[in-house]
Amino acid sequence: MPAVMRGGSRKPTRPRAEAPASPNKGRSAARNSAPPTGKLHAARGGVGVSPRLALGVAGAALLIALVATLATGHRMERLGAAFGRGVDGQFADLGFKLKAVHIEGASPMAKADIMNATALYQDQPTLGMDLEDLRARVESVGWVKTAKVVRLLPDTVSITIEERPALAVWQHSGAMRVIDGEGRIIREADAARFPQLPLVVGQGADQAAGAILPAVNARPRLRDRLEALVRVDDRRWDLRLKDGSLIQLPAIDEESALIQLDQLDQRQRILDLGFARIDLRDPEMVAVRPRDTVLPGQPVAGGA
Repeated sequence: MPAVMRGGSRKPTRPRAEAPASPNKGRSAARNSAPPTGKLHAARGGVGVSPRLALGVAGAALLIALVATLATGHRMERLGAAFGRGVDGQFADLGFKLKAVHIEGASPMAKADIMNATALYQDQPTLGMDLEDLRARVESVGWVKTAKVVRLLPDTVSITIEERPALAVWQHSGAMRVIDGEGRIIREADAARFPQLPLVVGQGADQAAGAILPAVNARPRLRDRLEALVRVDDRRWDLRLKDGSLIQLPAIDEESALIQLDQLDQRQRILDLGFARIDLRDPEMVAVRPRDTVLPGQPVAGGA
């Protein structure tokens, strides 16, 4: 091809005026004056890059591509982690490996769940532990509100937590779950192991329990007779007692309604006598329905 031939060495040409009038040489000069192909012109005449410089640029591009390939998919991080593991192993041979885990601030029941969540194991290198990740695993446990993790070299990890106290057992959609004062479910807690906790029932009972239970627990005579607190339409409570009695509380100002109940109990000891229902929804009137009658609610003015 003419373009390839022109890539080699060539002899200097003489001025046209001195060139012989040979027909063959005329055709050769015409060929030499023909324009080069487009690709070759772009590579040589248009860019003007020497072969040595082009080779250097290509090598640099190859090196950048190699670095990018190693970095893709966190390969560089994995190489660094592998190096770190080797260093951790060397320090572990010198005694920097896990022998004890101290958990403070947790109940015995919560400690077992916290320990399982840590995923720590005997003789684990202590220098290579990710303490932030360990703290996150501990705080993922339902018992734990906050956690602090400290590495005590050479061989101990200390975990201090603030535990979420169990407030009640929440029954909803056929499931029984232990909840704390904020209505948060403690997933690891088995409701069957907490018979002493009050039972709250219905949609929204988990979120509203924290407001009503302190008022109920402050009244031992009522608390000791209580079987369940039932959330009605997610706006008010019915208190069901162990003897089958029902106390209906208003949607607002539950504390005033419970004060009315206290007054009625002080005068008539009604919690001991038993009843079918006490309706406290009307602040102006307390309606009591005795158990041995089927008549409509009997009004008792002023809580008397």
